[in-house]
Amino acid sequence: MDLYRLIDSGPFRDPVLVLALDGWVNAGSAGTTAAEALAGDGSLVAVFDSDALFDYRQNRPTLDFMEGVIQSVEWPELVMKVNQLEAHDILVVTGIEPNWNWQRLGASVAGLAERLGVTRHISLGGIPWATPHTRPVSIITTASEPDLLPPGEDRPDGLLRVPGSAVSTIERAVALGGIASVGFWARVPHYVGTTYYAAALALVERVSKHLGEPISPGRLPDDAVDQRVQLDAIVEARPEVKQVVTQLESMVDEQGVVSGEQLAAEIERFLRQQGDESLG
Repeated sequence: MDLYRLIDSGPFRDPVLVLALDGWVNAGSAGTTAAEALAGDGSLVAVFDSDALFDYRQNRPTLDFMEGVIQSVEWPELVMKVNQLEAHDILVVTGIEPNWNWQRLGASVAGLAERLGVTRHISLGGIPWATPHTRPVSIITTASEPDLLPPGEDRPDGLLRVPGSAVSTIERAVALGGIASVGFWARVPHYVGTTYYAAALALVERVSKHLGEPISPGRLPDDAVDQRVQLDAIVEARPEVKQVVTQLESMVDEQGVVSGEQLAAEIERFLRQQGDESLG
């Protein structure tokens, strides 16, 4: 049984599926913020079954009361929206990473992608990294087939073994259905504890490059500039943090190809230090 309710069956123009979920891997909310910008004011295409996907004790619905009377209930959700570009319609799936039924969800998304005529799939996310906010955001690329990784792409070197995410398991299901799939993962400074707009902007620009057509980033450029000013001020006011940022700058400037072992180590370190202080 499918886990979605289809609202708009198209037809769509050379549709591209974009997927980002709020959970692991979404450091700095990079993937979901980029996905929201890509979706824009797009209309609903499909709504997924919240009851089958979410543990409401972990992702509780929000209640609105007016003078003691319940007015509405807002449930955690996973939805697909469509936005029209010049040459493509992009179908953006975003929301909270589900608690349950990842395999069924992957099969449902893969089936829906085939039904709607999707020709390409793009996963988006953020990876916590020992990188400073003073350097351009770099992006790691993964793909369902080696020939989808052109020379010069920044990719993990060697074996990479990390905790699984719903984004990647869904991407795998879509790829097994015969749809070419890539993933773009922005490196996010591990000391930034809020939405990192520079990473979201870099992901939108990477999707634009991949598709070969312009995409409006909305307010992301302004938000990224404003946040850079705020982070610079915080770092200048805290000498111990400034020293760390300076060290990270030196490390990044000397960094070459990223190994799978190095990437896995960074992710494991991040998971161990979830409770540590970060800049927001």
